Amino acid sequence: MEKLFSKIYIGADSAGFQLKEQLIAHLTSQGYEVADCGAYNEESSHYPEFAKLVCQSVKDDKSAVGILVCGTGIGMSIAANKHRGIRAAVCGDTFSARMTRLHNNANILCIGARVIGFGLAADIVDLFVSTPFESGGRHALRVGMIDEIEAGEYNCKA
Repeated sequence: MEKLFSKIYIGADSAGFQLKEQLIAHLTSQGYEVADCGAYNEESSHYPEFAKLVCQSVKDDKSAVGILVCGTGIGMSIAANKHRGIRAAVCGDTFSARMTRLHNNANILCIGARVIGFGLAADIVDLFVSTPFESGGRHALRVGMIDEIEAGEYNCKA
């Protein structure tokens, strides 16, 4: 099967370290090129630092996506969405993972290591990295609106 993305950047704080390691092994066994952006152990660390590293990598490599893991996925998502050009989504189920790629063209997946186990996380990751964006139509229009909001150029019509 053809890969949609050239590379996957992955990062985690101390709470997400173990799941990150499992996901790296899972993805590399499927032939994906995975760049580990840290953390590299379970010593206390700060999720915004790893969110920044992964987001910057994805912004610099438009043919890549990112995965961020913390305790709930929420902190990583908040931090990631502060970066221009990043559309990060917390997903705890496969339907959301598929839909955030199809409809939102999310380029960062956030997962909570204290919320879901490895089996479900692997299924979510598999769907995220294999689902293309439904480019064109209302979904492209809405993603464009998000980009305009981010740039401070959107005029609400509601």
